[in-house]
Amino acid sequence: KRIEFHVHSIASKDSMLTRYFLLFTCKLKKIDCIAITDHNEIWFAQKYKDFFEKHKLKIIIGEEIFTNKGEIIGLFLNERISPNLSPLETVKQIKKQNGLVYIPHPYDEKRKKTVLNRDSLEQIKSYVDFIEIHNGRNINKSFSEMQLKIANETNLPKIVGSDAHTFYEIGRNYCEVNSICKDTLVEEIKKASFQKKACIKFAHINTKFVKIFKMILKGEFDGIFKIINKKLRRGK
Repeated sequence: KRIEFHVHSIASKDSMLTRYFLLFTCKLKKIDCIAITDHNEIWFAQKYKDFFEKHKLKIIIGEEIFTNKGEIIGLFLNERISPNLSPLETVKQIKKQNGLVYIPHPYDEKRKKTVLNRDSLEQIKSYVDFIEIHNGRNINKSFSEMQLKIANETNLPKIVGSDAHTFYEIGRNYCEVNSICKDTLVEEIKKASFQKKACIKFAHINTKFVKIFKMILKGEFDGIFKIINKKLRRGK
């Protein structure tokens, strides 16, 4: 069984993946299960879970939560968890829902704001079920090497995360297990085989345009000007 973890949909501010694009691409790539982990949202996974499962694509309802120290993913959630809490409060809320705690991209030089810092990781380590050793959006091979190093140092179960925001990223980074069951998933992942492929760098440009496009639709022009000014300052 192929499970693709860490997938985004139109519920995320930087993705345009609709239910039909997701379903078609997963079927094409022979993916059996996806963990939909939108940024600070779970409505899409909740709303379309039955739709996907009617078409034999199992759904894990997740959320990529932006804490005040970086991002943490919760899997098998029933309720949305608010962003900007401390990492400890966030993982406690995940566990309160009997969910699984998953650390995405524990090292990334290009996305430092999203990386959970090492002190926070050590603080919550006893709550963590998985940690990424490869993220499908790592633009440099060394990032995966550092992620593996952190996983080894913390002695946490290893996982591969897709971090797909576009249809062409689906089916490139996934885990193969014998069965898909919440109660045994931690043990299944420990003996899983991983499919890992390098980042399609254009995907990062794609999602930047999607983010700005969505901001235009919402009339968030102040936010757009801030992004432009930030880019201009970097270019000086």
